[in-house]
Amino acid sequence: MSETLSRRETPSVEGPNRRAPLTHVPFTHRSLPPLDQTRAPWTGAVETVGDVTLHVRRTPGADEETVVYVHGLGGSSTNWTDLAAQLSPFAGGVAVDLPGFGFSEPEPDFDFSLAAHARVLGEFVAGLGEGPVHVIGNSMGGAVALLHAAQRPELVRTLTLISPAMPDRRLDPRRLSDPRMALAYLPLLGKPVRRKLAALPPEERAEQVIRLCYADPDAFPGHRLAELAEEHGARAALSWSNRAMAQSTLEIFRTWFCIGQRSLWSVAPTVEVPTLVVWGSQDKVISVRRAPRTASRLPRARLLVLPRTGHVAQMERPVTVAKAVLGMWEAVEAGTW
Repeated sequence: MSETLSRRETPSVEGPNRRAPLTHVPFTHRSLPPLDQTRAPWTGAVETVGDVTLHVRRTPGADEETVVYVHGLGGSSTNWTDLAAQLSPFAGGVAVDLPGFGFSEPEPDFDFSLAAHARVLGEFVAGLGEGPVHVIGNSMGGAVALLHAAQRPELVRTLTLISPAMPDRRLDPRRLSDPRMALAYLPLLGKPVRRKLAALPPEERAEQVIRLCYADPDAFPGHRLAELAEEHGARAALSWSNRAMAQSTLEIFRTWFCIGQRSLWSVAPTVEVPTLVVWGSQDKVISVRRAPRTASRLPRARLLVLPRTGHVAQMERPVTVAKAVLGMWEAVEAGTW
């Protein structure tokens, strides 16, 4: 298959149940809607579910299945517009803004740790009252989704992790489009850099994000760049925005330096729900070198590596990701995953 790593790079994983080759990812044969990148983000609203209040965007879709989408660091529920549209004939969607991101105001004592985000996600999903749902997370949201699946497996039907923020201490600033973006993620040195980046006009900040996250930034639609700039401008006015970004960045680094049972590498083997791991071969944020280890640590995972793709495959390759997700769902239903 053209969109996976070769077997020489990622060998088959044989466990007690002789699971399928790690890179054997089935794609659906069902027809998907035409990709319409002109559509606006799905309507958002603040919702209270149980004890959790979050800003969410709901995608109308089939009633039989529900997908919960979890964005990455600095992202928001708008990161799922196209993928949610592709999956809408097969499932309704709920894209959350994690506390402090998008338009979700955090509680005053919220600590922005990955564990805290996972607890909020678990309470929110439980409050939906829909039983186990499909969970799709990107970057920081992938790590949050992984912790959620470990803590609340009864609430997760399948798990899709797109460039999850697994521990990787070998940051290479030379790979980034702007070295400032690398420094901004450092806990102590990054503070003045983040301040300078925050002072940039929203349009320039949006361009920086796309250059960092896309393999081909020129492919990002101009009107979407304008939407992103408008969102950045609106979020900059929120009192909690900078604190959420800085503290969440620090907490990711703290998690990366955890050892023993607290490490995400130790959490992964405890997650037994069917899992699809998706990575872009040109990811500048979380290197694709982490992809094989991530998938092999998960007991029921398969790996899809997409060529010419960056950190947000759900935005850069929504049709391909949707076909792979649906293929997983079908394989799980057939008992072949």
